[in-house]
Amino acid sequence: MKKYLLVIGIITSLSSGCNEDFLDKKPNDILLEEQVWEDEGLVLSVLTDLYDRYVDIQQLEQWWEFTNFDEAFASNFNNYWRHRFQDYNYDWWSIWDYGYIRELNLFVEKCEAAEELQEEARERFLAEARFLRAAIYFEHVKRMGGVPLILESLEYDFSGDPSYLQYPRNKEHEVYDFVINEMEEIKNILPDDVNIKSRATKGLALAMKTRAALYAASIAKYGATTPQVSTSGGEVGIPASMADDYYQIALSSAEELITQGSYALYRKRDNLEENFSNLFLDKNSNPEVIFVKDYKTKGRTHSFTIEAIPRSLREENIAGGNINATLNLVQSFEYLDNTFSPIKTIDEGTGDYIYYDNPMDAFSGRDARLGGTVILPGSTYRGKLVDIWAGYQLADGSVISADHLGGKAVLPGKTVEEQVVGFDGPIDQLESSAQTGFYVRKFNDPDVGSGQRGTRSDVWWVRYRYGEVLLNAAEAAFELNEVTKALNYLNEIRRRAGFTIDLTASDLSFDRIVHERKVELAFEGHILFDMKRWRLAHVVWNGDYTDLTENPGKADEPSTRVFALWPYRIYDPGNPNDGKWIFKETIPSVVNNAHRFRLGNYYSFISDKIRNSNPLIVKNPNQ
Repeated sequence: MKKYLLVIGIITSLSSGCNEDFLDKKPNDILLEEQVWEDEGLVLSVLTDLYDRYVDIQQLEQWWEFTNFDEAFASNFNNYWRHRFQDYNYDWWSIWDYGYIRELNLFVEKCEAAEELQEEARERFLAEARFLRAAIYFEHVKRMGGVPLILESLEYDFSGDPSYLQYPRNKEHEVYDFVINEMEEIKNILPDDVNIKSRATKGLALAMKTRAALYAASIAKYGATTPQVSTSGGEVGIPASMADDYYQIALSSAEELITQGSYALYRKRDNLEENFSNLFLDKNSNPEVIFVKDYKTKGRTHSFTIEAIPRSLREENIAGGNINATLNLVQSFEYLDNTFSPIKTIDEGTGDYIYYDNPMDAFSGRDARLGGTVILPGSTYRGKLVDIWAGYQLADGSVISADHLGGKAVLPGKTVEEQVVGFDGPIDQLESSAQTGFYVRKFNDPDVGSGQRGTRSDVWWVRYRYGEVLLNAAEAAFELNEVTKALNYLNEIRRRAGFTIDLTASDLSFDRIVHERKVELAFEGHILFDMKRWRLAHVVWNGDYTDLTENPGKADEPSTRVFALWPYRIYDPGNPNDGKWIFKETIPSVVNNAHRFRLGNYYSFISDKIRNSNPLIVKNPNQ
């Protein structure tokens, strides 16, 4: 591609009566390449298209991608298969987008030569393109390992010999080094403006630098536990000796962003659950959000709320309730006394059910991020009670329920039908209902109209935020044995979640680091890459038919199937427990296989087509 052509109108038909001057006339409906690079607005339009193609592993426009692991269940017939397969595909997360990379290289080259642009604007455009190029290489290395680093536009000369276009794979650490170095070089060129959220800034460059360095560091350290996941040429695998240097870069970059003071944790609401939920909704001077994919009411919107809103609250007769949070995730949120425990359903002394006056009582006293992330049974959303309950439990242990939402039946001793199951379920295999007993609150839009096809939602997708930077700093400091720093950063983010007892040196562990990221960053696109870089994925998703763990604070506990928690109301007139609530742990019946992440999944499959066209590309291990 030698020219950028920006079509600004419909190309009109050529007149059959053209005269001899026609070929000398400048077209008025197409902008040629040199014209684009003379106008800042047109250059920005090209750059905007490149921003729009930024790659995410999970996003609001594809809700089903949140249900691939153990965070969420897909309450949707077309996606039940996600809970029925045993092995992850080797090419599930593959990427090899050198078409996009070529366009970024072209943009960089043309921008460098664009002398008609104002110097300040030109330098910013150039830095943004370099950010996007580094970002796509970051996405490649997270999935594929080392890939060819091509930093110039290549042109085929049609000689019949394409060998000069064939580049070998760089070492994995070389790609990480490129990302880190690019962020360091462009950070002071980019605007240092916390109010810019959808374009590159200094804060974003530092946030990407600390994330990339942390990934490289943990691969270097924990990759030693899986030596078979490497190649002899270093295309996959980073020497363990490089770990500390990367951890130091991660910590220094995070602290540079922290100490500049431009960003802060979101603390606008007194109710801590609402505060955490609102962090992802508030576009008005949000101090925590660093980089987003933004959506506007006029123009681009998304249907996440249409799919995720509780079934009983949906605004049209479509979808609702398709994404359910799992019990696996819910029980991971610890108590405010810093202890871990599954949701209490059985009295350990008597073996009887624990009776709750209100369903919400089963979740009380826990991390406020739970209620800010998950819609729980008995909770209120959009000013209405979410109607999640599975039926009536009778004195003899039998259950009266119905096979449709809000279904009715006649209870013993009565003559008139009444509701015996929630309008949100749970009802097994009834799609778009709370089959796990929970819904997802994070990114769910509370505004009326966001659940309608004609309006949809403009809630933004948060890619980088200050909370993650604090966690990156804590993890790097922990790995460098800087205990005081690690505790300071962890405790800062935990206080926002309602914890009043700070963690101490005796509490600090790798398990704590893993746990804190799990509950803080749920449904934000981190789970796969975190588990991969720690080399925990094959341990946690090991393919065994494991029960729900009783040790939710332990990083390497297997979690291969999604679990549900169903609330039942007691019907036993005359008994003190009549009208109270119990909970039963279960597994949705469509979950009939255990997730298995094999060693070959750590680096995605490089297709035969790619390797056949470039014999210098070596295979990834275990494939």
